[in-house]
Amino acid sequence: MGIYISPGKHGKLIREAYFAKGQACPIVVVVGADPLLFMASCAEGIPYGTSEFSWAGGVRGAPVEVVRGRHTGLPFPATAEIAIEGWMYPDEYHDEGPYGEWMGYYASGEQRTPIVHVAAVYHRNDPILLGCPQGKPRHEDNRFLAYLKSALIEKQLKAAGVPRVTGVWCPPEAGNRMMIVIAVDQAYPGHATQALLVGGQVGASAYAGRVVVVVDPDIDITSLDDVMWAVMTRCDPARDLTIIKRAWSGPLDPAIHPDERGFNSRLLIDATKPWEWRDRFAEPVITADAAKAARERLGWILDADASDPRSL
Repeated sequence: MGIYISPGKHGKLIREAYFAKGQACPIVVVVGADPLLFMASCAEGIPYGTSEFSWAGGVRGAPVEVVRGRHTGLPFPATAEIAIEGWMYPDEYHDEGPYGEWMGYYASGEQRTPIVHVAAVYHRNDPILLGCPQGKPRHEDNRFLAYLKSALIEKQLKAAGVPRVTGVWCPPEAGNRMMIVIAVDQAYPGHATQALLVGGQVGASAYAGRVVVVVDPDIDITSLDDVMWAVMTRCDPARDLTIIKRAWSGPLDPAIHPDERGFNSRLLIDATKPWEWRDRFAEPVITADAAKAARERLGWILDADASDPRSL
């Protein structure tokens, strides 16, 4: 078999450590895993050196049952539908790809990747092939990863010393990586800039990002309508847009010339009320409290089964 792993991902770092010593790298490919383990494998924010089995066990509150491969000794989920055990060698490569990738394009082209020599195949009787086809966002992993990645980024932001972060959201429409929205209750000059710079480069957000937006707490970060309203009405381009260069990307980015992939730039958008005159900023016509009150008073109009309270 062949296998592709993006630059900087933990699996590739481990493989390169074996290859640097001239050693074969053991591997088990799992097809059809427990959904929680699938989420763990996609999370990107779990620290290097932390076992995804341990993380999943911590989330569930119970150990993950595993079996050991007869040839490599690697653990793999006992409940997997199929597990393929084998070895990769530092001097054996072949052409692999292109793959349909998470941005919705066949962008990676063909690449020289290691061959996996299969030593054993383990499977359930009549195994069910489970997968997550990639395509134009939003696809399935965008929907569940939105919550996991958002929580990991928020945790890492706070751990990095950014205070009064009231929420983080990775819109599925942007593939969970290309856009991050951070809500901050500003406490000092430069607070929004700090959140932008740190939030776009923590472990859960650094790979293949495109845009980071910081907004005030009155903005619904899960609503692109609300976020774009903040960008259009609280951001002045000359004052509030920043571009950082040579950030971590990879060979899958169709916006970067094929010969220059590996780096990309990031747009940082400060869509908060300007700190210096935030107390003089125009009052919104509609507030969250006013909208809630309107729904409570007039929501019956949108309910086909509701009766007109004026007739009661």
